[in-house]
Order: sequence, then structure tokens, then C-alpha cells
Amino acid sequence: MGTTTSEGRRRDAQGTRRRLLEAASALFAERGYERTTVRDIADRAGANQALLFRYFGSKRALFGEVVAYDGEEQMRSTPPDELLEAALRGMLAHRGREPGSRALATLLRSVGSGDEIGTAVRSISDDYARVLASLSSADNRALRADLALSWMLGIGMMRVVVGKEPLADADPDEVCALVMVALGTLLDGLPEMQGQGSMAGQGSVNTETSAL
Repeated sequence: MGTTTSEGRRRDAQGTRRRLLEAASALFAERGYERTTVRDIADRAGANQALLFRYFGSKRALFGEVVAYDGEEQMRSTPPDELLEAALRGMLAHRGREPGSRALATLLRSVGSGDEIGTAVRSISDDYARVLASLSSADNRALRADLALSWMLGIGMMRVVVGKEPLADADPDEVCALVMVALGTLLDGLPEMQGQGSMAGQGSVNTETSAL
């Protein structure tokens, strides 16, 4: 009987911890670190604030775990040559609020929130960059990976945080097609996009037309 009670408590604790982690993941992606309060997270998770501190220690520690978990899950479940497009689509779809694709949106909304947050941001950025560097055979592949990641984050910043038109409401498929073709010049291990030739050709036509 005692064992059953103990197991039940552990399951309840694990369930509460998971709800807090999921609530924090959604709120950090929606609002960023500074604008998300402990009360907000606890309310969304249907839990007491005291439990958040018991399981995670602090809001900063919870943020670090959220970013690490979301990023590691995406990298674990996505082949390296598909990671760039998956991460980009995650930021484009519903402004980065969809479960399973929040890591970079959370990063974008929380940059500049303090040294400890910056450490978590740099850590997940380094992890993504290492995977992307494996897609290039060039001697300067680490630089190429950083450039690819920086451009992608810049796109996310303009769409997710700034909301600049026409990018903010652009079709994700169109954005991905244009971006992935261009990034193929940096990372030669990216898969060829369907319609790549027509997209490149369309750019050539527009260039020639404008020249006339």
C-alpha cells in the first residue's frame, strides 16, 4: 500500500513538472523571458507557484531547461540536413508558437534579458551551429554555419518579433523556398528544394526585367 502511494505521488510530481515545463515553453515563446511571470506559468499549468520553485529552483533555471529541452528535442528528432528548414518553418508557422518548434522563437523573444539568459541563448545557438556545420565540406564550415543561423534568426526576428510586412504575413512555403535555395550556397549538404530551378529562374527573369 505504501509503495503504491509513493508511486502515485511520484507520478503526480512528474505530471506537475511536465505541465509547468510545457506552460513555460508556450509562454516564453509567446512573450519572451521578461514578460512571462512565475504566476503566469503556474496559472497556465494549473499548479501552485511554490511547486515551480520546488521543481526548478528559479524562473531562470526553468528558462534554461525549456530552451535546452525544446532545442534538443528538435535536433534529436530531425535529420541534420532537414534541421534548417524545420527550424525556419517553426519560426514562420504561427509566429513560432507551435509546440515542438519553439526553441528559436523563445530565443528571439528573450535576447537581452540578462547574462544568465544570454548563456542559455548562446548554448542552444552553438548546438544548432554545430549541426549545421556538419552540412558543409568547406574549411570555413563553422563560419558558414554561423552565417546561415544568423540569417535565419534575422528572418525570425523580423517576422516574429518586429512583425514587418510583407514578411510577417508571407506564405511559409514561399519564404522557405527562397531562403533554402540561397542557403544552399553556404551549406552544400542541404537537400535540393523541389522547384528550385523554377524559383531561381523566376529571380533571373525579374532581374532582367528590372534591368530593362
